[in-house]
Amino acid sequence: MAEAIVIRQLGGPEVLKLEGVTLPPPGPGEVQIRQEAIGVNFIDVYFRTGLYKSESLPFVPGKEGAGIVTALGDGVREFEIGDRVAYATLDSAYQSERNADASQLVKVPDEIGLDTAAAMMLKGMTAQYLLNQTFPVGPGTVLLFHAAAGGVGLIAGQWAKALGATVIGTAGSPDKIALALAHGYDHVIDYRTEDFVARVRDITHGKGVDVVYDSVGRDTFPGSLNCLKPRGLWVSFGNSSGAVDAFPIGLLAQKGSLFATRPTLFTHVSTRPALEACANSLFDVVRSNKVRININQTYGLADAAQAHADLEARKTSGTTLLIP
Repeated sequence: MAEAIVIRQLGGPEVLKLEGVTLPPPGPGEVQIRQEAIGVNFIDVYFRTGLYKSESLPFVPGKEGAGIVTALGDGVREFEIGDRVAYATLDSAYQSERNADASQLVKVPDEIGLDTAAAMMLKGMTAQYLLNQTFPVGPGTVLLFHAAAGGVGLIAGQWAKALGATVIGTAGSPDKIALALAHGYDHVIDYRTEDFVARVRDITHGKGVDVVYDSVGRDTFPGSLNCLKPRGLWVSFGNSSGAVDAFPIGLLAQKGSLFATRPTLFTHVSTRPALEACANSLFDVVRSNKVRININQTYGLADAAQAHADLEARKTSGTTLLIP
């Protein structure tokens, strides 16, 4: 019997319960996967608390994982039993075994371990679209990335530096600052002890940055807007401190004809060609050694509640995995 973390009521980490589940054979267009590793992300917290709405209760949380194909459903031609696969946009990742829509899977290159794949698919493809599609980062770009020592932040810092940008980050402890500086960041601001807006203005000699990548939300708004140069772009892609309250759109005009966007990975990989292009771009930058993937915390599947508690308490850095 497979095991899964099941949420039967919304709430704190304590609602994450390990249960035995019966796994049917894969349906048409599906494959069955024995999962080797499962990524833990803040979006999992949002669904657990109800900030993002699940289609029903109970449900199995999680979006990201990697494993080995063990069975094929009718009509599956692109995969074979034994293939190493990964995903970042499928619900119900917190399981030891699962059935998955084959159209949402990608093959993992031989040079990349399955634990690394599970650690990087959602976070790495998020960094890919942020830096290459939402705003075309390149030589001369000056950017600010909040939560620089987080899973997305550590990937984005390295990737942005490889693209030629000047990379400024924020982090909340000396250890996290040192970690970010070792992963591409030119400057890292301690948001607990420093005014990050004033420091950004100081670093940029009063000019501000071209783009702010903000996964924090309430605690960094409207400060993020104040870090931008005129006609700069604020990219809000998360709410780790809570959602940003509604604000008058005229605020963007007052602060310098600013642009704002609220993108998601799911719209950027909504077609098979887009998914493959995004994943291959990520695989290429990792294989080139321009980006290293940090797995800094691992927990057993049964310890998912502790993983969530540590994530929310900002005790983690880099990537967190659950190991079935």
